[in-house]
Amino acid sequence: MSLANKISLGRILLVPGIVASLVYYSPTRDGLRYLALALFVLGILSDAVDGFVARSTRQQSPLGTILDPIADKFLILGTLISLSTIHGLPSWMRIPAWFNLVVISRDALLVMGTMLLFAFTGKISVQPNRLGKWTVVAQMLVVPTVLLDLPWKLVLLVIAAAMTVFSAMSYLRLGAKLLESR
Repeated sequence: MSLANKISLGRILLVPGIVASLVYYSPTRDGLRYLALALFVLGILSDAVDGFVARSTRQQSPLGTILDPIADKFLILGTLISLSTIHGLPSWMRIPAWFNLVVISRDALLVMGTMLLFAFTGKISVQPNRLGKWTVVAQMLVVPTVLLDLPWKLVLLVIAAAMTVFSAMSYLRLGAKLLESR
């Protein structure tokens, strides 16, 4: 297994630590919030590192093209859902359910679209576009903004949600074009 793929697997393994830090958080154990933040930031950095390693050492592989976005989804969704559903978290540290609904809906559309394309073409082609990449960055920025209780949290949530919707529409158009060309 390539180094880039091992880094992606490591990103997946960070998720239980983030979730556990949030589950056991309390104001008297505020260090757990910072541990969750540190693990999440490590996950973000590992995403950049594994992409760089794969490109610079020519370790791009079919496994990596599937494993990297899965690792991103585990990291983002695991943290977002935890910040939305763990009842012991203070209200300022909670992400509204509507935001997760938008993010999960986009991801479900992407998975279903990929499966549909595979059914018709016999191959999986995971090719994120620029808007999709920026959308993931915006979604990732939501977590540190929430954990640090920054004042622009609501603005970033709205921007990230809008980007998520536009990204979903972009991928739907692309998928429709690919299906029409078959």
